Amino acid sequence: MSDADEAVARALGAAEESFIAASGPGGQNVNKVATAVQLRLDVYALRLQPQVFARLKAAAGRRMTAGGEIVLTARRFRTQEANRADARERLEGLIRGAFEAPAKRAKTRLNRVGKEARIREKKSRGQVKANRGKVAW
Repeated sequence: MSDADEAVARALGAAEESFIAASGPGGQNVNKVATAVQLRLDVYALRLQPQVFARLKAAAGRRMTAGGEIVLTARRFRTQEANRADARERLEGLIRGAFEAPAKRAKTRLNRVGKEARIREKKSRGQVKANRGKVAW
């Protein structure tokens, strides 16, 4: 079992769910039934590595509170079960994404001919700009 799998399992076990009334269209049913799910997870309880935590915090954005809780609200579907599954899938995606390190950026290398062409172009542009200005009559 990888680190990501363990973290997801811990997160899904530690997540707290509450059901709230969904907003938007739905007629009388939307006012009677609490189908939207609000999922809360204390990220500090997961004991993530610092770089994974930083990536998770960046990915969560404003869904992460100052107290270190991720709050996800799922209200896409009409049933509690579907919204609950949706919230859990989104949480799993966030955590798995945090475990994927970004690819290192390879520096571009410019050869001598490319450098000379760049300098030539810069000089010609500078000459064009130097020739601008007031015309002496």
